[in-house]
Amino acid sequence: MKRYRIGFDFGGLLLFFAIMLPNFIWFAIPAPNDVLRRESVTTPLDAVASVCQMLMAAALIAVVNPSGKRLRLTALAGGAAVCGALYYCGWILYYLGKTAPPVILLLTVPPCLAFLLYAADRRNLPAIIPGAVFTCCHLAYAAINFLR
Repeated sequence: MKRYRIGFDFGGLLLFFAIMLPNFIWFAIPAPNDVLRRESVTTPLDAVASVCQMLMAAALIAVVNPSGKRLRLTALAGGAAVCGALYYCGWILYYLGKTAPPVILLLTVPPCLAFLLYAADRRNLPAIIPGAVFTCCHLAYAAINFLR
């Protein structure tokens, strides 16, 4: 942890808010054919995912690698942006009533990859570790609850 310090990463905050915004809308405005509101059968896995998501978000926002360069458009940061755009496309399709496996995967994989790519770009290992666990849990949640 010597390579890291407590600080503030505005880009991490912006990314987390951008990814969470459709979720806030979904909480307030149900979608047609809203399969995501089904009760989860992976409750213990969901708890692990929630903890890892909180740890990842905290690290993305509050842990800074001083050796990291200023935020700029790199392949990793661009990949995170593309993943964010794909995620929004997934939400648009979901609100159009589409719930096929590719749509569920658009709501699952791209946001996780956006976080991981951003953390990799910022050389933020404390965010990558819980982010990787969150990604595995989130994918398992989607596969078990919606893709079988």
